[in-house]
Amino acid sequence: MIVACALQLPVAATASEVKTLRFDDTPVLVLRSSADEPYLTRLRETYKLADVVAGAATDYDRVRAVSRWVRTRWNHNGSNTPEKNDPISILEEAATGKKFRCVEYAVVLAAPLNAIRIPARVLALATEDVETRESGAGHVVTEAWLADRRTWIMVDGQFDVIPLLDGRPLNAVELQRALAGGAKGLSVATLSDTKAETYFDWVAPYLYFFHTALDARYPAPASRTELCLLPLGAKPPTVFQKKWSFGSEAFTHSVALFYAPPRE
Repeated sequence: MIVACALQLPVAATASEVKTLRFDDTPVLVLRSSADEPYLTRLRETYKLADVVAGAATDYDRVRAVSRWVRTRWNHNGSNTPEKNDPISILEEAATGKKFRCVEYAVVLAAPLNAIRIPARVLALATEDVETRESGAGHVVTEAWLADRRTWIMVDGQFDVIPLLDGRPLNAVELQRALAGGAKGLSVATLSDTKAETYFDWVAPYLYFFHTALDARYPAPASRTELCLLPLGAKPPTVFQKKWSFGSEAFTHSVALFYAPPRE
């Protein structure tokens, strides 16, 4: 069920850019860039992404390879922000020795995946007390669509982590449910030294509100409308850590809508 819908999407989008998802006859527009568009082509060629995923047999293997590549571009700094917010600019700054936040890992990870034709999106996570907490109320990850498995999976670029349940990669909501239900068989796929139990204890509080952009084109538009997945009974958040407005958002309780397959 759509709780509220205040879509302010660009009117200049062409038919090829507009993807329509429907749930209970309510349209939600998701704008995506083709992998052949100039920005993603430049990213793919400049950073030799074909070499990054060489030898990877499946989309899952390619996601793991790109995640590891992004994780090794810089070391984490939770307070440093880039001069520009687009993936190529972040990578250029990182090459000079700058370090960035989870936000930048997620933004940069989504772009090369889209450039190699694996649909990916940035997913902002927020705690239940996101409006009243002064710090530490959010974390940002990436989700990638595995066409051969017909599923979205969560990829945390900051840690080079994909959550698994009995070896199956999970999306963020599936991870939240597994943690809440005390599921056995949880683990992480990673080439870093991240430990599963430590990571799950840390990330669990952030798995309450889920936000993703409805305009995911490259380069990014000046402002984005987002789709927010709300727990049943939760009040839509309006501010982040007492200071920053969430801006224009559409709210839903529907996991099916939030995790609808990307349209070709």
